Amino acid sequence: MIWEEIKKPFLILAPMEGVTDVIFRQVVAKAGRPDLFFTEFTNVSSYASEKGRANALERLEIAPTDAPIIAQIWGKEPEHFGETVRILADLGFSGVDLNFGCPDKNVNKTGGGAAMIKTPELAGECLRRAQENTTLPVSVKTRLGWAKIEEYKEWLPVLLNEYPAALTVHLRTKKEMSKVPAHYELIPEIIKMRNDLSPETKLIINGDIRDRAHALELYEKYPEIDGFMIGRGVFKNPYCFSDYIGTREDLMGLLNFHLDLYEEYAKTHKVSYEPLKHFYKIYVNNFPGAAELRAKLMETHSTKEARRVLFD
Repeated sequence: MIWEEIKKPFLILAPMEGVTDVIFRQVVAKAGRPDLFFTEFTNVSSYASEKGRANALERLEIAPTDAPIIAQIWGKEPEHFGETVRILADLGFSGVDLNFGCPDKNVNKTGGGAAMIKTPELAGECLRRAQENTTLPVSVKTRLGWAKIEEYKEWLPVLLNEYPAALTVHLRTKKEMSKVPAHYELIPEIIKMRNDLSPETKLIINGDIRDRAHALELYEKYPEIDGFMIGRGVFKNPYCFSDYIGTREDLMGLLNFHLDLYEEYAKTHKVSYEPLKHFYKIYVNNFPGAAELRAKLMETHSTKEARRVLFD
């Protein structure tokens, strides 16, 4: 099982909608890969629908550099979780993770993501249905609660009592989003909760972790944590999973590589150029003239135009 194979403290690239797609994961792998990748979120109801299945499968595409990788899925229908997880092993995944923490209002409106915190019985049923329908290890990613921090005292035991292979806790509530510092002060109590209820479950901490060095600092303070998940830190430093400090030339090389991958992917997939612009701030940042260069990039309409701005 993948969770037994990777050595602690392991590092994971957090699943981020519109970010951690099959293209960007290859960029991160080139810069310095984490121990484990997660996919973007895939809606189990989309896979269960004949109309939405093609899109779901496209979101579950993986590259050779992805392995090992976990498929992250979300929804609220237990039978859809069961139907979706049955195919994941054949697609090359090492595990499946249930997203019970996404704060997106559109996801929450459907009852999925962090809204599952408000329906603990349904969450437990979805988790059990996933476990019953796959030989892959099933894990969960969630938040402390919906509106109040203290909700974790009742919410996390609901999940731990189902003995997930791993539990990732983003140390904020849904209401807090990322507007306040992560509640690291709760780590000792969460460790004790895991140890008491499901000691075999790997415990992963998420929230405000900047890079590998920061994760190792936290691990030294809390050695019972198994792993750390980095999300927004990759926007500030795509080399965050390594000890390497990228130069401006390195970052421009990564951006060029990203554009190459996008163009290759676009040959066989229907893609839009506009979402690609969201990535430019990762590479064009913290050097003289970066703001002006980004502004010019945001006015482009194709990779060809972007390359002219960057390299002509």
